[in-house]
Amino acid sequence: MAPLAPPPVRLHLFVGPAVPAPAPKVVLDALQEVKVEVGSGASQSGFELTFAVSKDSPLQTLFLLTGGASIPILRVVIAVSVGGSTEVLMDGVMTHHEITTDTPTAMLRIKGKDLTAVMDVIPLDGLPYPAMPPAARVLIAVAKYAVLGCIPLVIPSVLEDIPIPIERIPRHQGTDYAYVKALADEVGYVFYIDPGPTPGASKAYWGPEIRIGTAQPALNLGLDGPHDNVTALSFSFDKEKKELPVVYIQEPFSKVPIPIPIPDITPLNPPLGLVPPLPPKITFLKDTAKLNPLGAAMRGIAYAGQHSDSVFATGKLDVARYGHVLKSRQLVGVRGAGTAFDGLYYVTNVTHELKRGSFTQSFSLARNALVSTLPKVPS
Repeated sequence: MAPLAPPPVRLHLFVGPAVPAPAPKVVLDALQEVKVEVGSGASQSGFELTFAVSKDSPLQTLFLLTGGASIPILRVVIAVSVGGSTEVLMDGVMTHHEITTDTPTAMLRIKGKDLTAVMDVIPLDGLPYPAMPPAARVLIAVAKYAVLGCIPLVIPSVLEDIPIPIERIPRHQGTDYAYVKALADEVGYVFYIDPGPTPGASKAYWGPEIRIGTAQPALNLGLDGPHDNVTALSFSFDKEKKELPVVYIQEPFSKVPIPIPIPDITPLNPPLGLVPPLPPKITFLKDTAKLNPLGAAMRGIAYAGQHSDSVFATGKLDVARYGHVLKSRQLVGVRGAGTAFDGLYYVTNVTHELKRGSFTQSFSLARNALVSTLPKVPS
C-alpha cells in the first residue's frame, strides 16, 4: 500500500486598519517567512513577517505609512489551511519594523503582538468598580474591544469576593490588559485572546486553565517509521518546580492565624499522571493573613496552579507529516516515549514557522506527574 500524500498547506494573510482584507499579490510574492508564537496566557502572543524588498517595492510605502502617524493601527490576521481545514494562527497588530540591507536583497521584518497590544496602550487609573467582583470588572474592561471582533468569554471564579462599597471600592490600575491580567493572577486564572474561528473574529478568554477535554492527535516517536510524526522530542522531570502553598486564615475572635495547605488539583486541572512527586518545598504565603478567607483561598489556589507542573517536554514537528495544526492551550497525547513519559500533556507554547514548501512547529508541553493515567493513549 502506497503511503498517503501529505495534506496541502495554504497560507492566508489579511491586512487592514480595522477590518483586515486579503493581502494583495505583490505582498504575498515578497513574503519569505512567517513566525507565530502562541503561549498559554502567561505573556502576549506575537508574530514576525519577513519580506524581500527592492528600492522601488510598494512595501517601502507600507513601511512608511505604518511606521508613522498615517495609520496608527495596522491589523494582521494569519491563517493556514491544512487538508481543507482552516485555522487562524494570529489576529494582531504591527508594533515594530526593521529593514536590513547587509544582504543582496533588503529584508523587511515586521513584528507584532496579538490584540492584547491594543488593550495595553491607555492607562485608566482610578476608574471605580463599586460592588463588582473580578469577573464583572473584566467584562467591562474587555467589552470596549468588541469593535475589533473580540468577544469576551469570562468565567466567574468559584470563590467570588464581592467588595462591599462601604468597606472598599476597587479601582482600575494601569491599562486594560495590565489590570485584567492582574485580576487573573489573583484568582489563579489565565487571560488571552484566542483568534478565530474565522478571520477577523476572536475570543477574549478570562478563566481557569482547562486541562480536560478531547486531546489533539497524538505525537508519536520511537514507533515504526511511517507512524512517527515528530522530528524531535525530549523530556525532563524537575520536582523542584512543584510547591505546596500554605495560606493563613485569621480566626475572627482570638485573631490567631490558622495555616491551611492548598492542593493544586481542581476539577478543571485534574492530574495528568499517576505518580506525582512529593512537593520538595512548602511555601508559606504570610501576606494572606490580612485577607478575608475567600481572598486568602484564592491567593493559595492561584499560587498552587502556577507551581504544579514537574514533567516537561519540548519538540518539533512537520505539519505535513503530522497532518494537523498543533494548538496551544489544549491537551495532546504522547506515544512511544516510555512508561514514565507516555500519556496526556498540556500544550503550553507553540511556535509556527512557515516558509515556501515548509510548515514546522516547535512546541512545549507540561503536566504534573509521571506515568500515564490512561491505559491507552488516544491516537
